[in-house]
Amino acid sequence: MPMDAVEPDTPPPATTDDAPRVINTDDGAKDGLAKCARCGATEISLNVATGNLRCGFCRFEWSTDNAIEAFNLNGDIATLTGLLVGSGSSDIVPSTEEILTFKCSACGAEVVIDTNTSTQARCHWCRNTLSMNQQVPNGAVPDMILPFKVEKSTAVEKIAHFVGKRKFFAHPTFRAEFNAENVMGVYLPYMVVDINAHAKLSGQGEHQTRSYTVKVGDSTQQRYDADLYDVAREFDIHVNDLTVESSSDRLDQNTAVNSNNIINTIMPFDVENSVRYDSNYLAGFTSERRDSNLDQLEPLAHTQAEDITRHRVNDTLKFYDRGVRWAAEEVEVRGQRWVSAYLPVWLYSYQQRKSNGKTFLHYVAVNARTGETMGSIPLHQSKLLLVSGVVQLVGTVIGLVLVAVGV
Repeated sequence: MPMDAVEPDTPPPATTDDAPRVINTDDGAKDGLAKCARCGATEISLNVATGNLRCGFCRFEWSTDNAIEAFNLNGDIATLTGLLVGSGSSDIVPSTEEILTFKCSACGAEVVIDTNTSTQARCHWCRNTLSMNQQVPNGAVPDMILPFKVEKSTAVEKIAHFVGKRKFFAHPTFRAEFNAENVMGVYLPYMVVDINAHAKLSGQGEHQTRSYTVKVGDSTQQRYDADLYDVAREFDIHVNDLTVESSSDRLDQNTAVNSNNIINTIMPFDVENSVRYDSNYLAGFTSERRDSNLDQLEPLAHTQAEDITRHRVNDTLKFYDRGVRWAAEEVEVRGQRWVSAYLPVWLYSYQQRKSNGKTFLHYVAVNARTGETMGSIPLHQSKLLLVSGVVQLVGTVIGLVLVAVGV
């Protein structure tokens, strides 16, 4: 779709047409050698303990700009109109090559970077590291990145603790093969969305006035009297930093073949601490490329905005103690702002091969900012059924004994 470009530190003006306005988030970014400002080395990686980039030779540390401030993403959501997107969130061009060739500016050799798996490569002649920070229209370079904060040793402990509490019911093969040291640090692709919307809801609510018991035949029934009211609500709603997965693999929530829903349970991320994208933050970690466009993700974001609307309106409905049934719901999105981001997760994955030949992918995931941990493990079904049967049998016996003694 056609887009109008604007400078990152200038709030884009609203337009009367439907064309998205674009924030150039890779303005000033350069590909190739990114050197340490103190010693000139290119061995740069993230120091998880401080959140800064660190030179591997002289240990000098520095950080890049906060993305929210650099791109003016913290503006008043109430004034947001139309569609505003970061340049790293533009539609993916299917024909874009995934293999890019760089000329090393240190020795002149040509170095190949496969953007499908990485945005860095080492020159095979001079061993300098070449980084790709400028955006190509294949989704490989996002607008911003949230650095890892939880160290691997902590993630290993959390995953071992999570699995240890569930080992009794775990499948024997999983127990034999589990090794928490196999955890991997992964940057997963997300869209971060701000939404300015106006909501209208109408329906009927019930307020209970009396509760009483009546005799019906040989039994009794509890009955209620209630007043019925027409209920209407109309208000503005501002959604800040909604995160939407932008990998089609992670969007696949088919619980018959994977446990992708686990990833959502370790939310939220403190995306306000994201920095401008620099591929040096990826050193030592893997990453997954975005492969979904705005037109695919927009319905998901709007559905979540509608869910938030229903949740927020509940605070005004306490009088209707028998509930409210909405007959009409309308959430008009007046403005939205999208930027793409890499968010950090420690992952332990396990591919279970079932007796019927089918496979199921289990995850234990750790939010690499907050340490929140959740996961799924393959169960030993026979043991689970046996324990359930024993518990049911013991409960039945206790019930019979209590009846026999007249309790």
